[in-house]
Amino acid sequence: MSTPEIQLWAETLPGWGIPQHILDSAPQSPWIHPVAAFTPEGNLFVDTPSRLRALEVLRNGDSVLDVGCGGGRAAFGLTPPATHVVGVDHQQDMLYVFAKEATHRELRCVTVLGDWPDVVDETPSCDVVTCHHVLYNVAQLGAFVDALNSRADKRVVIEIPQQHPLSSLSAMWKKFWNIDRPTSPTSQHAFEAIRSLGYDAHIELFDIETPVSPVTDQDVEFTRIRLCLTAERDNDIRDFIENNPVTQRHMATIWWDRK
Repeated sequence: MSTPEIQLWAETLPGWGIPQHILDSAPQSPWIHPVAAFTPEGNLFVDTPSRLRALEVLRNGDSVLDVGCGGGRAAFGLTPPATHVVGVDHQQDMLYVFAKEATHRELRCVTVLGDWPDVVDETPSCDVVTCHHVLYNVAQLGAFVDALNSRADKRVVIEIPQQHPLSSLSAMWKKFWNIDRPTSPTSQHAFEAIRSLGYDAHIELFDIETPVSPVTDQDVEFTRIRLCLTAERDNDIRDFIENNPVTQRHMATIWWDRK
């Protein structure tokens, strides 16, 4: 099903691509997802709207499906009461971390390797389906959302930044490449697109405080790769990050009960 809102999402999302001439000169692919950055560390039980909306319907012994699971922060923040987790990811390394963490927590675990919704038929249904920080990578939003709904026995809970996650680099793209980055789509566009499909979706906006910490070599390296720059610019990148600290992340939770 396609609606004007779904079409708007599909038309604006490609604007976040990187110009081909910059990609051609990049030392390595900027589309990195380091496994270390997705390891579920720290406090997983912060009462964000995403966690609370899932906990509302979960009961002891229930199951959680985490689509685009990474290391499993979304799923493991719901255990307990859930005791059975299913992780879907297109990176096997992420699934290794997910399975290892599930074993450590003495949870029943299933992993599914592949892209969503391609692997929906081999993915079991669960009481709650979570999908955190994935939607901005999804051009065909309608099929993706319908597949999430099809595997939820009770509720779907999506979490995404209010603005595209790469917008945090927009000022740096301007500084280093003199490129103006787009401002759409946003979490509001995602919400409107999901509502247009007939789901009784709700949206809640919230902020996460980000403590200022020293800039690490890894921070600089990942930023450099994202910006398609060479190591010669590391000092400039470090200076920019240190002088422009991020103190808050503006997030959105979009949720609905199984249609």
